[in-house]
Amino acid sequence: MVGCDAAVSESESPEPSAAPLPADSPTAETPAPSQPELDQELLNQQLLAQGQILPVAAEVEIADQTLGLEVAETPQQQAIGLMARESLPDDRGMLFPFEPARPVSFWMKNVLIPLDMVFIHQGEVVAIASDVPPCEGDPCPTYGPGRQPVDYVLELRGGRAAELGMQAGDAIEFTWLEDEDSEAIPEDSSAS
Repeated sequence: MVGCDAAVSESESPEPSAAPLPADSPTAETPAPSQPELDQELLNQQLLAQGQILPVAAEVEIADQTLGLEVAETPQQQAIGLMARESLPDDRGMLFPFEPARPVSFWMKNVLIPLDMVFIHQGEVVAIASDVPPCEGDPCPTYGPGRQPVDYVLELRGGRAAELGMQAGDAIEFTWLEDEDSEAIPEDSSAS
């Protein structure tokens, strides 16, 4: 699962992994983590505590309104997504690209605010999970278009897709910003 955590099919692991040795194996060892691994673990803990704010790297125009999109490109960024964020302004969203397109499902574990999840394939909205509440149970429910492959998922503040009049079948096109124009803009710098 990603970002709100997207499920990756079992045949498509986002990162390579080796089969672990059985715990009772005489040769089973847990190697000490390297410094980069410790640094990454600390960063992940900080992001889960504070929420990640990614650079605005794309835009989308919907109903004559331009939304700046933080793009979760790496598996780590996608796994954290909008977890621990306390708000998401009306003119912002988070975009999750999937190359190649594949079936995905999202959950709301560690997400503090309701979200809309817009599932997109080849420039067309295929499904919208509207006003999805934060997960309060265990296990968390998952949301997605079933077996329909998607190449993007757009997350917006809960209820925002309906406010913008979005629906399945709508065409949607993203504009990618130049790297030098991309910057992490604090959430409270734009009006809600």
